[in-house]
Amino acid sequence: MTRFEPHFQHRQSAHCESGVMASLLSHAGLPMSEPMAFGLASGLAFAYLPIVKLSGMPLIAYRMPPKHLIKTLSKRLGARLHSRTFGNPEQGRRELDALLDSGRLAGLQSSVFWLPYFPPEMRFHFNAHNLLAYGRDGDEYLISDPVFEEPVRCASADLQKARFAKGALAAKGLMYWLDEVPLEQDWDQLIRQSVLSTTRILDGMPLPWIGIRGIQHLAKQIEQLDPAQAKYNRLYLTHIVRMQEEIGTGGAGFRFMYASFLQEAGELIGAAPLQQASAQLTAIGDDWRQFASACVRASRNKGEAPDFRPIAEMLRGIAGQERVLMKELGAWAKRKG
Repeated sequence: MTRFEPHFQHRQSAHCESGVMASLLSHAGLPMSEPMAFGLASGLAFAYLPIVKLSGMPLIAYRMPPKHLIKTLSKRLGARLHSRTFGNPEQGRRELDALLDSGRLAGLQSSVFWLPYFPPEMRFHFNAHNLLAYGRDGDEYLISDPVFEEPVRCASADLQKARFAKGALAAKGLMYWLDEVPLEQDWDQLIRQSVLSTTRILDGMPLPWIGIRGIQHLAKQIEQLDPAQAKYNRLYLTHIVRMQEEIGTGGAGFRFMYASFLQEAGELIGAAPLQQASAQLTAIGDDWRQFASACVRASRNKGEAPDFRPIAEMLRGIAGQERVLMKELGAWAKRKG
């Protein structure tokens, strides 16, 4: 059985892959908080993807895909990233066992639905959940799942189902680990590069479904909901809230996490503009939460058909605030020292 090294500690976090990467980096000797990992990977984003369906509804993403975060963070830090996917589930199990038996930690992408330690009310078909495997004990894997306060155990058959679940964002048994992590970093350059990349993701993409344009597109979709289609409207609004508040940290939570990154980064390199931006983004996160609450109220309305225009306008206001903030951050990132 393989166990944690003494200096490794399970950490509870809200956002799975940045929490896993922070743990892998800290274990390798480069102390890293989850917000710092998320920010350095330029994880903050928005996408409305009607061609990708979850339970029949369009995928709404509030951050970059897990593989992007993992690869980007590793590359920027100069760490050697190993990642594998598998067409043969049994081969995936054998290689995970071999990696753990060699004393390494393994990041895994999985489906929430098949993880038995999740309470039934938290399980749904979402295939981009990341967790950390740190050992085996008989037929059980020892798991550090960022969602939970304490390490958990998972039977081999259940973890296999979770790793190789089919559908949107299928993981195909993805596992990843790190080698050769440089312990000396140019933090000022790293932070400026990462912040500039985030501003371009949110406010530099010409596609109508990505970034701030994507937020405006979602506002238009809400505004155009047909009041006569009460059942669809209820499902659609509930889906928005689930994507925002239950997957990872959700839309508001990712804003809060990036705000924490800006605060920490500002303190690390002595950049007051980042700390000011942190306060602004925290306020925007509060507005995202209010938007979610408005969606919940509208979905539960059993009287007259709700007016969706105020909800859409609330979202347009958020998009406007994020655009202003991204322009300010982009200007800061381009300045020298």
